[in-house]
Amino acid sequence: LQNVRINPSSISFQMWKDIPVPFYLSVHFFEVLNPKEVLQGAKPVLGQRGPYVYREYRNKTNITFHDNDTVSYLEYRNLFFQPHLSNGTEDEYIVVPNILMLGAAVMMEKLPNFLKGLLSTALTLLKQEAFMNRTVGEIMWGYEDPLINAINMIVPGLIPFKGKFGLFMDFNNSNSGLFTVNTGMKNISQVHMVDSWNGLKKVNYWRSSQCNMINGTSGEMWPPFMSPTSLEFYSPDACRSMTLVYEQSGKFQGVPTYRFVAPKTLFANGTDYPPNQGFCPCMQSGIQNVSTCRLNAPMFISHPHFYNADPSLVDAVEGLHPSKEQHGLFLDVHPMTGIPMNCSIKLQLNLYIKHVDGIKQTEDIKPVVLPLLWFAESGSIEGSVLKQFYTNLVLLPSVLDYLQYIFLGLSVPLIISAAVLM
Repeated sequence: LQNVRINPSSISFQMWKDIPVPFYLSVHFFEVLNPKEVLQGAKPVLGQRGPYVYREYRNKTNITFHDNDTVSYLEYRNLFFQPHLSNGTEDEYIVVPNILMLGAAVMMEKLPNFLKGLLSTALTLLKQEAFMNRTVGEIMWGYEDPLINAINMIVPGLIPFKGKFGLFMDFNNSNSGLFTVNTGMKNISQVHMVDSWNGLKKVNYWRSSQCNMINGTSGEMWPPFMSPTSLEFYSPDACRSMTLVYEQSGKFQGVPTYRFVAPKTLFANGTDYPPNQGFCPCMQSGIQNVSTCRLNAPMFISHPHFYNADPSLVDAVEGLHPSKEQHGLFLDVHPMTGIPMNCSIKLQLNLYIKHVDGIKQTEDIKPVVLPLLWFAESGSIEGSVLKQFYTNLVLLPSVLDYLQYIFLGLSVPLIISAAVLM
């Protein structure tokens, strides 16, 4: 118990403060192989590119202990490209949807026709097309686009950013918000449980109090003595709390683990799973509308390749091959300490595209949830950290456990002898 509390004197504190586990971010892009045909109403044909792999370093700063058995901190992430682990370079070009243009078109669908006409004219003058040929680095970390200024001028506030646009611009050299979690000093069953995020006890992205709740931990560690049922964590990237369910027991490098996976209901719509009604407006099961926490852009998250999703989503495009082995997420956790030994969290980012009246650049595009990319954040305890963990938190407790039975066994004859002598 002493070793799993958030306390500078505990064994796990340094691991919690500066995570020594090598984490990797692997990004797979979906290239649109028939962009001209899609503009004429054809089904998109996709080709998967990558992975483009980044070494991820995490460290906590602004660590502040409070009198109410909590500690707050900021955790920063820094990513470094790993050419030797990647299937391609950041300089490679990929044909992908023009996210700014197609996203803005759907966002403006219900606005007056003259505004949509202005956007359509601006798109023509700026030579903007529905699909663009950009490098991996540009799509990831940002590119300058005159369309940003044009949109800001036509509909101020529609996209609250200026300059560059990139899907992972806010992911690198940034933190995931101010977490305040329980230290477990008074109640070990509450250790790592989130008390607040950015000062909030709940978020306001969704339509029900249940969906807005901040449940579980921050996703790094869990309370000890876990039961084989479920675990929860709050994900700022998904803007919601997630519940994973127990699948099976196993071992990782000799350490006993419980494997937790995503239930089929994780991204189910409100019709198939009523508790998810608060995440609506919904489309098919298997995709979650995150527009309310993504600048109102028509974005959806899902499992990669629409794994565990409505088959119609897979059928609407060509080139997807969902499988549990490649696209299912999992967490292998040591149940006695609540420390993850091996994990791979996978999510897919999708853009809803369609024809919008008044914007001629979208003519004949059929409505479709188009996969943009999927990524996996993976890591496992290894090397000297694994050895220390195994020795201090697995081997020694096991030895002590055996010793108590040995001593108990030795004490029985002594007790009987003493009773006989008496």
